[in-house]
Amino acid sequence: MEDTFSNLATYGYIGLFLYSLGGGFVAIVGAGVLSFMGKMDLSTSIFIAFVANALGDMMLLYMARYQKAMMMDGLRKHRRKLALSHLLMKKYGSWIILFQKFVYGIKTLIPIAIGLTKYDIKKFAILNVLSAAVWALVFGFGSYYSGEALMNLASLIGEKPWIAPVILAVFGGGLWLYMEKAPKKKSNTIKS
Repeated sequence: MEDTFSNLATYGYIGLFLYSLGGGFVAIVGAGVLSFMGKMDLSTSIFIAFVANALGDMMLLYMARYQKAMMMDGLRKHRRKLALSHLLMKKYGSWIILFQKFVYGIKTLIPIAIGLTKYDIKKFAILNVLSAAVWALVFGFGSYYSGEALMNLASLIGEKPWIAPVILAVFGGGLWLYMEKAPKKKSNTIKS
């Protein structure tokens, strides 16, 4: 067990950086809990997650802006989600950049959708950095101060492993249902 914690302390920052490039919050939550346990440094974890998250969204924007053909090939299956992202951009404007990092399912599509438009890159960069900072601070400090509760939950799942698939199925099913129904509902209201 001590080897596992040693490896997490050594390679955890690299994993946190790579995972945060894609906007995932699980790594920063894990780093916050490990910081609570004294195995990682909280401020370093928050900084690494912030930099990686901001950099990841900027890379998505640049790929969408300057490699449209390649991006569109990969997005054929996600046309509805991309349409939802455009609708959210029209409805909320620049605010969508600030809260997209907190909404699973659109956090990677919003920078791509913005990259496909003529949105100002400098304005996106400023809002993206601000949003990434808020994201890293919220999840970093939130998981650090919830460390004991999260460890208790992990212990409960370890004792009763059937709980994890139930939680994942409920969460995943609700998310899938939302992502399937939201674009259809939005497009039906626009036609009316």
